[in-house]
Amino acid sequence: MKIVRCYLRAMLVSVALTVLGMGSVGAIEVGQTLELGSVKKLDGTVFSLAQNSNKNTLIQIWASWCPFCKRQNTYLQDLVKRLPAGSLNILTLSIDKTPEAAQQYMLDNRYTFAAAMMTPALQNTLGRLRGIPILLILDAQNKVIYKEVGEIFEEDFAELLRYAK
Repeated sequence: MKIVRCYLRAMLVSVALTVLGMGSVGAIEVGQTLELGSVKKLDGTVFSLAQNSNKNTLIQIWASWCPFCKRQNTYLQDLVKRLPAGSLNILTLSIDKTPEAAQQYMLDNRYTFAAAMMTPALQNTLGRLRGIPILLILDAQNKVIYKEVGEIFEEDFAELLRYAK
């Protein structure tokens, strides 16, 4: 029954993303290269894969209104605390309607990981979002080596430490 509820929730999120206009064709998949370019973060600084490509990169897509994202962002914050400094690039992308909503969410939850807003250009690069949260790991050449759509368990999230260099 729990699996059915999770599936139904994922379907609802998928429908919501389509209604919000975030359902373009063809999601990025494992084995493909992600051309992310430069991304302006919520704090005003810029994240560029080209400048950070000497190590793996974790990208997580979330929304402040998503309960699964909130749990997974808590796991991400715990992972950030456990990572050796500079061992993994981290960038999260909010699909909230306004940067203010995303910034307030980050402040309210005391998250310290890098966050930016989803833009039409990023959406085009990432392709169709079929649910959130979405977690991607890119290798140093920006090739997707791990992808998970939907919430993952805390113990599975902790295993992502293996991607740190």
